[in-house]
Amino acid sequence: MVSVAAVTAAGLGAAVFALNANAGTVDLAHQVLPAKDGWAASGTGTTGGSKADSAHVYTVSTRAQLVKALGSSTNSTAKIIQVKGVIDANTDDAGKKLTCSDYAAGTGYSQAAYVKAYDPATYGRSKLPSGTQETARAAAQAKQSKNIVFKVPANTTIVGVPGTKAGITGGSLQVKSVDNVIIRNLTFAATEDCFPQWDPTDGDTGNWNSAYDAVTLRGATHVWADHNTFTDAPSFDKANKTFYGREYQIHDGDLDITNGSDLVTVERNQFTNHDKTMLIGSSDTDSVGKLRVSIHHNVWKGIIQRAPLARIGQIHLYNNYFDTTALNGYAPLYSINSRAKAQVVAQNNAWTVPSGGKVAKLLSGDGTGSIAGSGNLVNGTTTDLVAAYNAASSKKLKTTVNWTPTLTAGIESSAKNLPTSLATTTGAGVLTN
Repeated sequence: MVSVAAVTAAGLGAAVFALNANAGTVDLAHQVLPAKDGWAASGTGTTGGSKADSAHVYTVSTRAQLVKALGSSTNSTAKIIQVKGVIDANTDDAGKKLTCSDYAAGTGYSQAAYVKAYDPATYGRSKLPSGTQETARAAAQAKQSKNIVFKVPANTTIVGVPGTKAGITGGSLQVKSVDNVIIRNLTFAATEDCFPQWDPTDGDTGNWNSAYDAVTLRGATHVWADHNTFTDAPSFDKANKTFYGREYQIHDGDLDITNGSDLVTVERNQFTNHDKTMLIGSSDTDSVGKLRVSIHHNVWKGIIQRAPLARIGQIHLYNNYFDTTALNGYAPLYSINSRAKAQVVAQNNAWTVPSGGKVAKLLSGDGTGSIAGSGNLVNGTTTDLVAAYNAASSKKLKTTVNWTPTLTAGIESSAKNLPTSLATTTGAGVLTN
């Protein structure tokens, strides 16, 4: 049974999970998204691999076992993959550790040669790199991609085994053009690109761009990401090199939702020690009528930006906690960015802003996006975030949206207790059954 004390301590949202977890003999691996729990509950809902027969329930502890369990990305047979312990994606089929040098071997790629070949002082800034070293870089990156990108089929649940330090380090889960996927109770750490590409046309001074998100949704529908932890640890950005005056960025996104993905619920995760955290919409012309995402009861700490950056879609952010104190060199620029006519409702969220921090910097936009909502607290005080942002910016955020959230299971009417309650009810390792 779920006690009244448990409901009081963890909040109604946590109680929904507890009730689901203790209904009959349903274990963590077979749980489905509760009714009305965000956009992923729309229509057919999200059940993942809950209907898998015993032949399609796997427990994996190595990269090779994970690849085998996933099978073909086009096989939609329901399956449950239980991750026990930490899987290192940068290993071969025999479990031998692989390094960037191993991926570069035989391609002709050299970081020093690449940096020399495309120095803006001699190569210029008007075009992307091409030629011998760029071809070699792409080949080396393709070798790494083949090893660390795991393609998730439809009707799949991937879940960390309770009681173990379950997760994937150095890897990228790709949920592409499939429906009905659940990802729970996993720590995603150190997803790193050995071979970032230089783009001199990216911004005023160019940028190094990396290739892998810890979890990437591309054209995916009905996805539930719950109780996961995302972190760059142990390699923080402050250790990255600098070339051409720009950071050699080896990290991309934590959880990106792009290319017409739709009906996604992201809840009770911890996002920490990262720069570009969550992108919703791959461009300003991504799919109109899609990109519907609910983001609730998450913790964002030591995040520089994109919590999230939203384009086009209908996004509901409620009961999240944002700690904008700098952490391990990650100094926040903003939390929520609404652009390309995104329709964001930000409701009953809490922010901690350190001394000297500016409320006007918590939001961002391009002048076309909207952020509505109320009940948001900054350091415990009710604050109109949009008014503060608009007073300081020429690119005003609109304050009305064209939709009303209805899939709001577990919503709390006050953000007051979120900094405390979410500290013990979010991230990997919290779920126990």
